[in-house]
Amino acid sequence: MKHILLIMSLIGAVVIQGFAQTAKPDSQTYNFSVADCVNYAYEHQHDAINANLDVTSANYHVREIIGQGLPQISGVASFQDYLKTPSIIFPDFISGPLYNILHINHVVDSLKNRVISGTPPPSTGKPAQVSLYQTYNTNVGFNINQILFDPNYIIGLQGRKTYKQLYERSYTRAKIDVNVAVTKAYYQVLVSVEQLKLLQANIDNIKQQLDETSARNKQGFVEKIDVDRLSVQYNSLLTTFENTKRLLILNYELLKFQMGMPVRQELILKDKLDDIQLAPGSADAVQDTDIYHNRIEYNLLETQKKLNEYDLKSKKGQFLPKLTANASYAIANQANIGNQLFNTNYPSAYVGLSLNIPIFTGFQHLNQVKQSQITVLKSENDLYDMKNTINLQIDQARISYINGLQTLNDQKKNMALAQEVLRVAKIKYEQGVGSSIEVTQAQTDLTQADNTYIQGLYDALVSKVDLDKAYGRIK
Repeated sequence: MKHILLIMSLIGAVVIQGFAQTAKPDSQTYNFSVADCVNYAYEHQHDAINANLDVTSANYHVREIIGQGLPQISGVASFQDYLKTPSIIFPDFISGPLYNILHINHVVDSLKNRVISGTPPPSTGKPAQVSLYQTYNTNVGFNINQILFDPNYIIGLQGRKTYKQLYERSYTRAKIDVNVAVTKAYYQVLVSVEQLKLLQANIDNIKQQLDETSARNKQGFVEKIDVDRLSVQYNSLLTTFENTKRLLILNYELLKFQMGMPVRQELILKDKLDDIQLAPGSADAVQDTDIYHNRIEYNLLETQKKLNEYDLKSKKGQFLPKLTANASYAIANQANIGNQLFNTNYPSAYVGLSLNIPIFTGFQHLNQVKQSQITVLKSENDLYDMKNTINLQIDQARISYINGLQTLNDQKKNMALAQEVLRVAKIKYEQGVGSSIEVTQAQTDLTQADNTYIQGLYDALVSKVDLDKAYGRIK
């Protein structure tokens, strides 16, 4: 009992000291179970946060699609100051008729004091230059466009839920990946703590044996080489223990990194290894004819296939006409003098329809349809391949889990046998019927059995996580 309390105190001191050196005095201490760590990671882990932001972005994209079918209103305004107004050039076809009219009406030329002749003066042969523009011009108004029929818009509305679903499922996949990574890191810490316990127990045993052997050596009952052998083992265990302590701190930081928690924050684990159920029944085949839909990867491929089908419909819709309604209202102002620009305005307005009928596009649309059809076929192939992948992953995970449990149980037995061999070897050595080499070898075998057990324990825990993931049990 005293040794157990000592071990627990030492482990607690190692963990707390490793973080107390850098943690802020007023920083919060987290006491988390594995479920608490996973939930924390959902809100703080980098990939989970970004995947959640993608869902929010997808919601805005859906609203963008809906907004394309609402009236599009835009305001327009313009101002021109013609430094030189444009001219229109055309022949002189006015002078002859005009002079004839003036002659018929007996209009008097005031300079010559006689009726204007019906014959115009000789032409210079040059065309007349006339400007129809005013120096200053402004135009203010607004335009309205409304989609009445557009196949791409209709298909976009049909596929908006599928588009949103794609990112929601991607978020689910990110959370599952985070769950797996955090759980494995959590188990790694628990296994490291268990390894420290076993190392401490071995250190206590060999220290007691070393003290007894040293005392016997002083009394002349054993040789110095026996003390040296035990000293080598004792020093080796101490080194392993110190290395494991440092790795434990690193494993804590790895867990916090997977959670998205600052690595300098203090974290205490509530769950123990005994709380984890490692039962062979977990490897039983799932009696579910729809097992593939338990896997988010398969659901994602299904969603992508639906989006590809919508894209194919959109490409086919390019052969259909598009109808839009439009309207405009504007007020124009013109003047040759700046301060008279707004004295008079000239309003204009219109409403109309625009019909765009594709007739021939150089087979572009046809080839785009062919490409989209191939993309849909590839999606079907991906789904078929994913079914095979899931079946293989389930079999691999199930066999690995069963083998892991079997190996773990064997290692437990081997560890118990190694402890018994060491106990018997020590008794034989104390009674003078055994050698120190037997004790040393038994101690080495026990240490090896402990290490193998620790590795088997971690492998079993990891294989359990992989099995749950393969069956789609991690939600």
